[in-house]
Amino acid sequence: MNTPAIGTDPRLRAALRRLDLRIVHRLDGLLHGEHLGLRLGPGSEAAEARLYQPGEDDVRHMDWAVTARTDTPHVRDLVADRELESWTLLDLSPRMDFGTGLYSKREVAVGALVAANLLTQRVGDRFGAHFLHQGRVRRWPARSGKEALLGLLATVAAAPTGDENVPSAVGATLADAIDDLVRTRRRRGLRVVVSDFLDTPAFGGTVPWERPLRMLAARHQVLVVEVVDPRELDVPEVGDVALRDPSSGRVRDVRLTRAVRERYRRAAAEQRATIRSTLRRCGVQHLVLRTDRDWVLDIARFVVDQRRTAHHMARHTPGAPR
Repeated sequence: MNTPAIGTDPRLRAALRRLDLRIVHRLDGLLHGEHLGLRLGPGSEAAEARLYQPGEDDVRHMDWAVTARTDTPHVRDLVADRELESWTLLDLSPRMDFGTGLYSKREVAVGALVAANLLTQRVGDRFGAHFLHQGRVRRWPARSGKEALLGLLATVAAAPTGDENVPSAVGATLADAIDDLVRTRRRRGLRVVVSDFLDTPAFGGTVPWERPLRMLAARHQVLVVEVVDPRELDVPEVGDVALRDPSSGRVRDVRLTRAVRERYRRAAAEQRATIRSTLRRCGVQHLVLRTDRDWVLDIARFVVDQRRTAHHMARHTPGAPR
């Protein structure tokens, strides 16, 4: 996946900047100008506790549990934000090109990628990306700054869609892509996985991406962004239609009767329930974005809810200052 020279393509640069500004300005307005990152904590990783140094240490970093246990004030060191990295795994498989709402799933997924990087970039993080594209896992190195984000967006914009080049059935899966992220990016930080997760079985069976996602969440803070189109939850009763599998290119004629529609709705609901329960078992944060909704507003609401949750947990932690 080659990166176009955005500096020599004014139309691409202008389009990417419009997308960037749209998301930045809307998030700033919706979040009332406050910095609300995607991290649950202050954006730093806790390290070892040590003795408190009056006049030098910030009392907000006091380790109250150790202090109570030893009767001596202790603080907990923090690894600087600049030492953390954020990595996003973006699913660009052919089924992500589908969309019947205001946007395609791919457009919403790319927007989630931009928003995640903007919300972490403000605290100095370097951000990188892995792409699941045409049956291969492709990597974009971690960088920082606005030009790096534009380069990342240009890379995504240059990636062919599934309609242009349908991959074979053999290739890397979402589980493979998550496993690759686990193996190659070991420095602690935020990990964002953006996909539709439609390779999840509807009625029982093993969820292929559960094990690698558990491994990812064991070391990092993980946010999963599930992208949904309304036609994946329900279909109209329209009679005979030709349905095409975007992954294989196969076409099948189906008569969408009321009975078929009801079976489809039950299978879709069961599949989404399986996704939700699996993500809960993995211990990750879960954000659902739909192609027929204002996804920027939904991201802003999610960030605000995360901040409230973190504030509530801090207030109810034994020994924490009120």
